[in-house]
Amino acid sequence: MAIFQKSVVKTYLKKQQEQNQALLDKAYQNYKLNYNLQKQATIKNMKEEEYQDGFLNDIFVNVLGYTLKPNQNYNLEREYKNQNDNKKCDGAIIKEQKAIAIIELKSTKTIDLTNVTAQAFNYKNNQAGCKYVITSNFRKLRFYIDYAGEYEEFDLFNLTANDFAFFYLILHKDNIFADLPQKLKDDTKFHEKEISDKLYQDYSGFKNKIFDNLQANNKDIDKLTLFKKSQKLLDRLLFIFFAEDSGLLPENLIRTIIERYGNLKKLDAYKPLYDIFKQYFVYLNLGDENYQIPAYNGGLFAPDELLDNLKIDDEILKQDSLKITEYDFSSDVDVNILGHIFEHSLTEIEKMEQNITRGHAPLPNTVSKRKKDGVFYTPKYITQYITDNTIGLLCTDKKEQMQISDIEFDGSHTAKKGLNAKGKKLYNKLDDYKKWLFNLKILDPACGSGAFLNQALQFLITEHQKIDDLIIELTDDRLNLQNTDKEILENNLYGVDINEESVEIAKLSLWLRTAKKGRKLSNLNDNIKCGNSLIDKEGLGYKNIFKWEEEFPIIMQSGGFDVVIGNPPYGAKLSKKTQKYLHEKYIKGGGESVISFLKLSDILLNNKGIQGFIIPKSFIFSSNYKSIREFLKDNIFEIVDCKKVWKEVKLEQVIISYRKNKKTEFYYTSVLELEEVKKVGKITKNTFETYGFFLNNVNNEELNIANKLTKNNLFLDDISINSRGGIFQKHIKNEGDFEVLGGAEIQRYEIVGIKGKIKNEIIKNEKKATIKGNSVLVQNIVAHIEKPKPHIKITACVPNNFDYKIVDTINQITVNKNFSNKFIWIVLNSKLINWYSYRFIFAKAIRTMHFDSPVTSRLPVKKISIKAQQPFIKKADKMLVLNQEMQEKSSKFIKRIVANFAIDKLTNKLKTFYDYDFKTFIDELKKKKIILKLDEQDEWEDYFDNYKNQINALQNQISQTDDEIDKLVYNLYNLTEDEIKIVENT
Repeated sequence: MAIFQKSVVKTYLKKQQEQNQALLDKAYQNYKLNYNLQKQATIKNMKEEEYQDGFLNDIFVNVLGYTLKPNQNYNLEREYKNQNDNKKCDGAIIKEQKAIAIIELKSTKTIDLTNVTAQAFNYKNNQAGCKYVITSNFRKLRFYIDYAGEYEEFDLFNLTANDFAFFYLILHKDNIFADLPQKLKDDTKFHEKEISDKLYQDYSGFKNKIFDNLQANNKDIDKLTLFKKSQKLLDRLLFIFFAEDSGLLPENLIRTIIERYGNLKKLDAYKPLYDIFKQYFVYLNLGDENYQIPAYNGGLFAPDELLDNLKIDDEILKQDSLKITEYDFSSDVDVNILGHIFEHSLTEIEKMEQNITRGHAPLPNTVSKRKKDGVFYTPKYITQYITDNTIGLLCTDKKEQMQISDIEFDGSHTAKKGLNAKGKKLYNKLDDYKKWLFNLKILDPACGSGAFLNQALQFLITEHQKIDDLIIELTDDRLNLQNTDKEILENNLYGVDINEESVEIAKLSLWLRTAKKGRKLSNLNDNIKCGNSLIDKEGLGYKNIFKWEEEFPIIMQSGGFDVVIGNPPYGAKLSKKTQKYLHEKYIKGGGESVISFLKLSDILLNNKGIQGFIIPKSFIFSSNYKSIREFLKDNIFEIVDCKKVWKEVKLEQVIISYRKNKKTEFYYTSVLELEEVKKVGKITKNTFETYGFFLNNVNNEELNIANKLTKNNLFLDDISINSRGGIFQKHIKNEGDFEVLGGAEIQRYEIVGIKGKIKNEIIKNEKKATIKGNSVLVQNIVAHIEKPKPHIKITACVPNNFDYKIVDTINQITVNKNFSNKFIWIVLNSKLINWYSYRFIFAKAIRTMHFDSPVTSRLPVKKISIKAQQPFIKKADKMLVLNQEMQEKSSKFIKRIVANFAIDKLTNKLKTFYDYDFKTFIDELKKKKIILKLDEQDEWEDYFDNYKNQINALQNQISQTDDEIDKLVYNLYNLTEDEIKIVENT
């Protein structure tokens, strides 16, 4: 996949031409001299190590302006060593003594550069701050920026002047050092969003105008039907917009149609503009030589009696068609931008359909069914990763099985008159592999606008191209590859969606990606179908029931699909009847649609099938997913922590990869960072029994620490009772018999303030509201903190006043007589237990976390005697004394300024005056309209400094004591120095 947007590149190339044409021309002449045909023939027969130095000189030094070590002021180095081990990449571009680009080289015998990618990125990841990766087999060169899923590729044996200009733009020394490729990428993202937003606004406005006009002119037809027909008309027009800019139709066809309309009008032979459009729809359906329009029928332009007989005003079609045809669909608008527009469109369609059905105009802030059903457009980096690790994994396994995964052409496959026996055997294997590829059956059971199907299509096209390149290299014979994409579309890809418009848009998106001049569009009616994937039972009142055995009989009779991928809907508001049906048909918890989709995918897969879904992170830890977790766990081979993929969705997501009938003892744990998945490590599945959920995004060193904490130790629930306070918040007033505490009043070292008061008559039977002896009070909501690095903070304190009443935002941990509450308090507030809880209880989730029994039943506590607890208790007492002293001094100073200046409400900086200088203190007083004279400032500065210095000294003692407590806890669980560093630094 390309990194840069064509129109953005065009702008940069124009600027380069204006400023550096002479240098560019000279570099191109050097390239042609260094890489002439004779040199290319020699390079083909050279081994990797024979030409690596020569390649760097010929291309990077003589053409791109670098200086190779050991020359003075060098910026290019051979065999550059990793920072973390002794491995070396073949080369590196150096700036300020650091590698900013990694170069990894192979000989021309390595045809597929994809095999080099992982190795090159491993080198990159061992160089801090390195973002660029370059791989080459001396013929092809690939350029990456941070992410292995996108690259620009150049054929060094066949660079035209235009190709070379782009090559020079992104790889010349001055441009790499100026970070120009990154700027190009940033501009691409900005441009894509800008174009996407603007085009969608124009597209949506056009659609709404057509719909309004259809309603005005076709009053005998119901609104919902008209709305659906307006969408189909837009689909037809969108195909023409795309096709006229892509060489599939005559250039400026929309303008030609509108000009024809205008000419007829001038000749007093008026014909409605829509009638002329309909004529061209017929040409697009059947073809017309006179107008140089091939037949593109695939159902999109087939006769539609109702649509063809609608009335539309000329100006509506004319104005907006001319507006949208101004976009350049060959460079500005690619299929990924269209994907976003399609998904936006589906949301709008469903919102409109809801409102039409209810009989009123669209309501502001109405939540569409699509959003309600948890359906969002899946980003390309997600669809690509899932596709690569499902279809790609099957392909890798098949190639290894057929012994064609690493092919090098060293002359041993040919004889004088063509292929020898070894060559023919290889040719047959490659041919058999292509046939196997064409027989793969890939399904998205909730396909939406077709994001996953489009990605699968792209993957298979690329995979076929790789094999075709091998066959060409082997036979030296060009292949007729015109219809590969069409065969993939018709034989490999299948989708189902409950929404009729989704199905039509999915088809359109696939047509736009595969349409070729003079070739009919594929009929996708047997591949992309409308139906409710989860429901196949009649008589229950469900729409669009879908019987898989009847809809895809040949596939299901053959055992099922090879691959199931997608982003199934979740969080849908389903009726109790539907939940009951799904629960009974699929699995316990199936009333959550995503759980039913997970079970359905297993049913639809063949015995060796593979599944890849992006689903809520709740799957790995929530009790609602327990049954489906148990069902899938033996066969899951990877879990990717994606954090939050969609801003609109509160939940985090994970990618799960699952292989039917292939049990594994471990699974890979990975994390998505900046659109790239990074492997963290392997986790054995017996941890599932120990920790009660799928651990994720933890490495083996962290797991070893966790095992130390849990091995032969108690858990907090074993030695205490965890209960929430009373439920009486609505009765809290300013007056009453008892002071009340809520979670906000619980701080780590003390109770700060009160929530309000409560009358005895209300509280007298609330036993949970009473503070007990030997207890610890904990905020029920555990804080999740993002900076400076993601972590949680358990906030607990020991009560020193038992007259308070507590509400249910506080958990009271009542400890048995063998443990001191101060010991438990110290442990709960420690870095180690918070570090452990975040990873091994809360699964690193960004969610509301409650400190209830499911947490405390898994919090490890070291079983030690009361005597052994004494060092912890002493530190606890010291911490309480220091904090009390600090609060007393702070309170005294604050009372003084409130009394002196009659301030109603202190600013935050005045409350924490000891963290700032005297100037800030004066500035904060000014905000309260208090101006001190110079002699008053002198007096106040001494007073301020005195209290600030005393409190800062206490803060240092508190911080030192905190560190001493953490060391005690580390020693308690026998952590080594290296393990302590891991806890402190992660």
